[in-house]
Amino acid sequence: MLFRSAVDEKNIILIKMMEENETLDDLDKTANVIVDMLNAEAMTNVHVSYGTIIEELKDVSKSYKEAKLALDVGRIFYSEKRVIAYWNLGIGRLIYQLPMNLCKMFINEVFRDVSADQFDEETLNTVNKFFECNLNVSETAREKFIHRNTLVYRLDKIQKDTGMNLRLFDDAITFKIAMMVVKYMEYLETMDY
Repeated sequence: MLFRSAVDEKNIILIKMMEENETLDDLDKTANVIVDMLNAEAMTNVHVSYGTIIEELKDVSKSYKEAKLALDVGRIFYSEKRVIAYWNLGIGRLIYQLPMNLCKMFINEVFRDVSADQFDEETLNTVNKFFECNLNVSETAREKFIHRNTLVYRLDKIQKDTGMNLRLFDDAITFKIAMMVVKYMEYLETMDY
């Protein structure tokens, strides 16, 4: 059973009563069905987030706040995902709670002499694919349809500019987190206060 309530012109809340035998996977499937249906039928681009499962009606507001947080964190860090659960926010949850001054200090420490916005979109896409392929150069080159040497050249250029060798796990994770922090800082700068 679903209950619907409008929040504003762009947002609605759905409250789903779960059966005893339903699992978190079932909840995720329901959210994906909602996304697929609205994308196909209403021809609109939607995102669905959800909070934890509650036992009592008085906890609805807590679950709503969790879903709202998941939606905000998802928009910033996981924009390619259409469904995001509160308990699956990963490192984005931690970064989202950082104050701006701490973010700036971290970015200055990581990128000392370079600017984070100097990396072009193609380079960042290549690096993200490299991370998705678990730092495997050959597989990344194959999936990006580029020559292995082209990928190595791009990674070497980042190492020259930043001092970070993305083929090493510690440097790769530092770079990944730094780029997420940059994305969060950009989000904070565009927020209306």
